Order: sequence, then structure tokens, then C-alpha cells
Amino acid sequence: MSEAKKEEKTSLRNHEWMIRPCMVYKDEYDDCSSIKARFHQYFIFGETVNCKQWKTDYNNCYQWEKHKSEEAYDALIKSEKQRRFNRLHAHYQNDVWEKRKKPPENWNTPLPEWMQKEFENSYLHIRSKEMKQGIESANKYTIMLHSLISLCFSRAEDGFTQL
Repeated sequence: MSEAKKEEKTSLRNHEWMIRPCMVYKDEYDDCSSIKARFHQYFIFGETVNCKQWKTDYNNCYQWEKHKSEEAYDALIKSEKQRRFNRLHAHYQNDVWEKRKKPPENWNTPLPEWMQKEFENSYLHIRSKEMKQGIESANKYTIMLHSLISLCFSRAEDGFTQL
């Protein structure tokens, strides 16, 4: 195998991180082609979306995983790059904001006094101090908040959406 081919092969392997687990492609295809998704697509776009690319990617992923097919690998990487380009297209086309090369010089200056005073009485600040000191505070507000959060999570697990 020539040096150019070897270099091309290793550079392609550098993109292997882009390949998702095969079941992700299958799940995306199943989700895209479900009745619920079809109604949503029709409502949003006025037509249904072509889901064939997810199926193709799943087949290519399977071929790559099982048989190490170079053609499947190349097609999968090309598809992932195209998907990434489509997702970031609006970001790259945005010329409203000027992109920074480095952070502002005063990015780490102290917060204004009024903001520091508000932070002193916040729950996060109090918990942060307690955790740094290794003390579990047993004040009524902490217990009340903790029990309220626990109640919300337990009801969410039971399928309730409201308290």
C-alpha cells in the first residue's frame, strides 16, 4: 500500500469519533418514521421529512461494525459531516455578531456590590459554605426545600405533572 493511501486511511480514522453507536441511528430512524413524528413534521414543515438517511446510516454503521467496510465508513463519515454542517449552517451564516478572538480584558473582575449582597443570602451560597465546612445545616428552610424537591421528584416518577 502506498504512503499516500496509508496517510489517507489514518486521516479518515481520525474521524471515527464522529460515528455514533449503531442503535442511535436505528432509534433516530424509528423516531423519525413514527406516526407521532409524521404528524409533527406535517404540522411544522407542511410535509413529512425524508428519513431515509437515518436508515442508510444505520446500515452503513452495521457494515462498518461487523465487516469493517471502508465504503460504509466513508459514507458514514460523509453523512455525519453533512449533518453537522446542516446543523451549524445558520451559526456560520450569522453576521450580526462579531466573533471574539479572546475574552474581554475585564472578564474576571469582582461582581458589583449589590450583586454580591444578593448572593450572600442565596440558597446556593449558603449550601456552598456548608459543603466547604462539611456541616449539614438543619435549619427549617433547608429541610423544607429538600422535602419539597423530594416531593416533586417522587411525583414526577409516579407520572404526576402537578403538585
